[in-house]
This record gives sequence, C-alpha cells and structure tokens, in this order.
Amino acid sequence: MADTKQKVAFIGTGIMGAPIAGHILDAGYDVTVYNRTKSKADDLVARGAHWAETPAAAAADADIVFTMVGFPTDVEEIYLSGEGLLASAKSGAYLIDLTTSAPELARDIAEAAETMDKHAFDCPVTGGEAGAIAGTLTLIVGATEHDIASVRAVLETFSSKIFCFGGPGKGQAAKLANQVSLAASMVGMADALSFAQQSDLDLALVREMILGGTGKSGAMEQLAPKSLDGDWKPGFMVKHFLKDLGLALQVAEEREIALPGTDTAFTLYDMLEAIGGGDLGTQAITLLYQEEAEAVAAGLDWSLYTSAHEDEDECGCGHHHDHDHECTCGHDHEHGDHECCGGHDHGEHECGCGHHHKE
Repeated sequence: MADTKQKVAFIGTGIMGAPIAGHILDAGYDVTVYNRTKSKADDLVARGAHWAETPAAAAADADIVFTMVGFPTDVEEIYLSGEGLLASAKSGAYLIDLTTSAPELARDIAEAAETMDKHAFDCPVTGGEAGAIAGTLTLIVGATEHDIASVRAVLETFSSKIFCFGGPGKGQAAKLANQVSLAASMVGMADALSFAQQSDLDLALVREMILGGTGKSGAMEQLAPKSLDGDWKPGFMVKHFLKDLGLALQVAEEREIALPGTDTAFTLYDMLEAIGGGDLGTQAITLLYQEEAEAVAAGLDWSLYTSAHEDEDECGCGHHHDHDHECTCGHDHEHGDHECCGGHDHGEHECGCGHHHKE
C-alpha cells in the first residue's frame, strides 16, 4: 500500500513529467512541483500540487525527489551545482532521475549522494507520452530491488513494469540499449513507407501487412499512423532522441563498438534537426523522404542545411574525426549536391540513406 505520507517533489513537468507527476498526485501523495516554465505546471497546481520557486525549494522538505529534464547538462546543474539537489535535499531523501542521461554522470551523482547521507539512482523510462498519460511506463532502474523497496509504491503509480539493473548508471546504459534498438526501427519504418509509396502501394495496407509478420516494430505500430496522417506533434521530440543517440554513440566510441544502425539514424535525425525539426515528434523522420512542399508545410526549411553544416569536423555519425573521411554511416562528408532519402532534390545537402547519388 502506498505510503501517502511521503512528501514528493517533482522537477520538470514537460510532455512526460506532467502526466507522471499527475499520477503521483492522484495516488494521494503530497506533491510539490517546479518547472522552468511555470505555466506547464499550472494544471498540477490546480489539482492540488504545491508550487516551488526553485528546485532547491521544491526538494527541501521532500522524502522523494523526481527529476525529468532535457539533457545531461541540465541533470548535472540541477544535482551538482552549489544550490543543487545534493546540497538542498534533506538527509535520507531519495533522488530519482527519470531523464535519459549519461551513465557516468548517474554514477557520479549516486556516489556523491551516499557521502551526504542521501540516496540517488537513475531511472530512465520508456513508453513515450502515451505511456506517461496511461501510467504504464517501463522503468529502467540503476539500482537493486532492495535499493528501491521503500520507494517502489510511488514508482508503481506511473508504471506497469520495473526492471532493476543492479547499480548506478546501469539504468542509463540499459535505456540507451533501448534507444539503439528504436533507432534502427525508426529508420526501418521510414524506409519501408518510402519504398511502398514509390511502389504505388496502399500505405495503410502495407503497414497492416508488416504488423502481421516479422517486420513489425513499435515504430511501425505506434508512430507510422501519425506519419501517415501528417501528425508531427511530439510524443518524444527529435532533439531529445538525437541527444539519446549521441550518448549511445559516445559510449560505443569509448568501448570501440560499431553501431552502424545508430550511426545512420543519428545522421538522419541530425539532418532533421538542422532543417528545423528539433521540436517535432520522432515520426517526422519520414519527412526526409517526401517532396519539399510537405516538409515546408510541416515548418521545415531545407535551405538551413548549409555547406557549413556538412563541413563540420564532427560528422553525422556522432564521432569526431581529424581528417577527411567517409564515416561509418556510409556518407561522404566532403561533397554536397546529393538528394534526400526519397530521391527529391532539396538543394545542396547530403542524404541520410547511406548511398552516393550521381547525376
């Protein structure tokens, strides 16, 4: 039974954070919220949550503090700064980061917390906005079952599955493995729909057929319908997925692991962000395969993808290279004048399909 006497602070009430905090509130917990944009917490406050002016104020009297912010730099600042959570949370508090972040940072935070008589663990989630709203997220925990025993009840208010991977940072590493799998699925979905479209097939029927066989994926099941309907509203933003893929590629480079599927997905999403798609949902990858008019209608601008972007020392695979090269994603980063994935010429840019195009 939930210990509703525990006080909970929730920091970061965005697309995912707000519904998660709502489930905790609905379960009867005393919840205090903070978000950089206060209006995004207004609904929670109207439903009974308390508002705090700073993360430190939110955490000061909380038994459990949740954070769900955008990037590892945000996590580092909110935990490790002079007025961060490690300094402001009370002794014995549990600090639970739901952000997808860097494994090494999660380990640093957990180790520092223990020296201050506090308990911190990484707990990234998967399931998207729909799972957050339904309260059916999968939690990926960098701790043991014993470690989370006293907070399991509150975790269960917004989840359907909890996987414990045993130690600090391992939740983040497991979540990145999930994102690596998703990356290939997203590219596969986009490729399949483009191939079907160019073959003059009924796209809805092709999708139904694929879902009945071994080609099915979560991307094809959940995100393809949005793409077919021209719905680019984010359940998960391109810029955040790109961040996750970059983290995975960084770990892979450190461990000398080749992730060609992730390399390709990173290149595509990097291109999509460069032309103005960073705040769209990840299903917007399919816009890279469409005529320019469709991209423009979605708010994208191919002219933003300049030669300066192509010539950066860090190529689309997410790795830094000192010399001219063809990176592992299969793209030549030395020349332009390519076509996009769907075979449409949008000016001087490189495609993301991994093929060299000749006139």
